[in-house]
Amino acid sequence: MWDEVLDCEGLLCPLPVLKARKRLMAMQAGQVLCLRATDAMAHIDLPHFCLEAGHRYLAAHEDGSVTLHLIRVGS
Repeated sequence: MWDEVLDCEGLLCPLPVLKARKRLMAMQAGQVLCLRATDAMAHIDLPHFCLEAGHRYLAAHEDGSVTLHLIRVGS
């Protein structure tokens, strides 16, 4: 379902976005990153970041207190 997992549990804004940016830069176009976050602001920040950076925000899935954010790397 995804190619890589990035654990951002316990990190507050803007750290999940900054860590996602760094990881996505190292991934190939079309791959999917699963970012695990507990910060509620990630629901707003990650889709906005993806729109600006050319990535595709696919979905968010709740897994207890953690949200799995799925991002497809843009070209």
